[in-house]
Amino acid sequence: MTRPFAQACENNQAPIFEVLQHAFADRQHVLEIGSGTGQHSVYLAPRLPHVIWQTSELPALHAGIAAWHADFPAPNLRLPLDMDLRCSDWPQTADGVFDAVFTSNTLHIVAWPLVQRLFTLLGQHLPAGGVFAVYGPFNYGGTFTSESNRAFDAWLKARDADSGIRDFEAVVALAAQHGLHLLQDHAMPANNRILVFEKASLSA
Repeated sequence: MTRPFAQACENNQAPIFEVLQHAFADRQHVLEIGSGTGQHSVYLAPRLPHVIWQTSELPALHAGIAAWHADFPAPNLRLPLDMDLRCSDWPQTADGVFDAVFTSNTLHIVAWPLVQRLFTLLGQHLPAGGVFAVYGPFNYGGTFTSESNRAFDAWLKARDADSGIRDFEAVVALAAQHGLHLLQDHAMPANNRILVFEKASLSA
């Protein structure tokens, strides 16, 4: 199978790694939600050899991810599990509990109720002290951070009225409802961000 390819993945992998190497420094088992083409997984897993990197995606995209894994194998990289925010339960693996979750360019693609369900699942299943890192564009104070993001949002909504760039404040408030507090907000290239959250301890 010809490997699927997204130029945006190639463009932002190194800056994402610069953040995750610190955010996931003491993590053991990472769940990537929405692995897309698989490019992020084959780049990040070998650079984070201390973690097991578990991919997940809609079943229709598994073959493309597997093609990347076949050409760029890593001992800590796992083939994708089924994950559909519309209906899937939290994935289970023989490797144990996920103590970190990463997702890239998903919150503005899926409808807001699915963003809400993602945070519900994180609140239910991420252990105390667990880390969630999310990459993508965000609005601040209800305002686009660039004209390119404004144009991108219009393109998203023309394609799917339920999609669109999310408000930073709404995402942080939603996270807090499920026991996740914001640790860091990193500026990234091309008007993107990485938000890093931590699951509160039971005594917090």
